[in-house]
Amino acid sequence: MQKQSSMLLILLAAMLWGTTGTSQAFAPEAAHPIAIGAVRLAVGGFFLLSLVLLTGKLTLKDWPLPTIFLAAISMAAYQPLFFSAVLMTGVAVGTVVAIGSAPIFSGVIEWLVLRNRPGTIWWLSTLLSIAGCLLLVMNQASVSVDPFGIVLALGAGMSFAVYTFVSRDLVKTHPPLSVVAVVFTLSALLLSPLLFLFDLSWVFSLRGAGISLHLGVLATGIAYLLFARGLAHVSSSTAVTLSLGEPLTAALLGVFVLRETLSLLSWVGILLLFCGIGLLIWSSRSTRQPDIVELAKEKHS
Repeated sequence: MQKQSSMLLILLAAMLWGTTGTSQAFAPEAAHPIAIGAVRLAVGGFFLLSLVLLTGKLTLKDWPLPTIFLAAISMAAYQPLFFSAVLMTGVAVGTVVAIGSAPIFSGVIEWLVLRNRPGTIWWLSTLLSIAGCLLLVMNQASVSVDPFGIVLALGAGMSFAVYTFVSRDLVKTHPPLSVVAVVFTLSALLLSPLLFLFDLSWVFSLRGAGISLHLGVLATGIAYLLFARGLAHVSSSTAVTLSLGEPLTAALLGVFVLRETLSLLSWVGILLLFCGIGLLIWSSRSTRQPDIVELAKEKHS
């Protein structure tokens, strides 16, 4: 039951991430996508740091500094890599490559580091979800492929997979709120130079401020806090596959909020995403699998 609750927390986080596209559609025209990513992290980091200081739950003892910095660098790298990939090769291709490659990278990392080979259910769920994501974005009117953009998108997928893997170790020994507060504050500091490279006057408009608060507080602060809490009882590969609920949410919001029209292939993609994510949740009910980290420790002991 604890594992199912954790999976639902991660799925809820993915749904909050899925609101970013709709939010950006309402952003002022002067808002550059990379600047939006930097502002998102800055607001999110400040919100999480304020929250952990107000609750008095920030502890600075026994922090594994290399792991903390690796998580912060991974999250900071994800923002410009993803937004640059989308700018260079289009929303459709950039999103599919970045989000679709993350579960594969995550499974490979677990295999290499923990010597844990992902099971058949995970592979089937991941392939269904990636196929669904691919069909979903085929709704885009134009598709272009830029080789360097593809490399950047793969880098974004790897960054998210690394962040998830190392964060899982951190939430095992430290409160999730402290973990995300420290990691996102450091990530925001790393990306702060980008704030001086773009016009940020849009942030001070009523609509710009509202979009910044939504992206920073809900789609970043609260979303990654939920994600961190869920990671305590779910493998990183499973968590990254569940995060494919993000494009599913974005597509549904596009239909019901932005009045977008989806093709038949896109609706088939939504169905495949539902099947892939549902299969993972169903498998957690039908089987009780030992914790991946505990298995790895037993193998090395």
